[in-house]
Amino acid sequence: RFDQSERGTYWDRRSLRHSLRRPAGDFRHDSDKLKLEPWRTVRDAMVGLPDPVNDIGASSRLYNHRFQPGAKVYPGHTGSPIDMPAKALKAGVHGVPGGENMMVREDGSVRYFTVRESARLQTFPDDYAFEGAWSEAMRQLGNAVPVDLARLVTGSVIEHIKALNG
Repeated sequence: RFDQSERGTYWDRRSLRHSLRRPAGDFRHDSDKLKLEPWRTVRDAMVGLPDPVNDIGASSRLYNHRFQPGAKVYPGHTGSPIDMPAKALKAGVHGVPGGENMMVREDGSVRYFTVRESARLQTFPDDYAFEGAWSEAMRQLGNAVPVDLARLVTGSVIEHIKALNG
């Protein structure tokens, strides 16, 4: 969730060099009926996580944060750019058709999300552990409802029930 007091562009708020791509966090609707908060990007979800490629010890310090090699780009399989919201994670049995479980880095290279990064995208707390192989954990995450979304929907249902029973 973003602090409403955040001002400036996506790039200014994160002290980043401006990119030619316009991040979704800067799309706003001016209508009084609809006030949108900035979107949460892949970069936002990864704040505080070490890069598992350059920090070999990351997997020993952070559970489920191990580099998974083999990510490739090909037509229709492109991954999620770091400064855009992530594509929905998918729980594919025979691979993932659109590269949904990959990150596109600033330099254009791609890599698979670690289980911990995918859990962050799904708003699971960092102390939530996923067991099993990478493919099994990614299947679980692809089938999961984001924790924050579940919390909002549940809260709304509870308020509605209370109002009916009021």
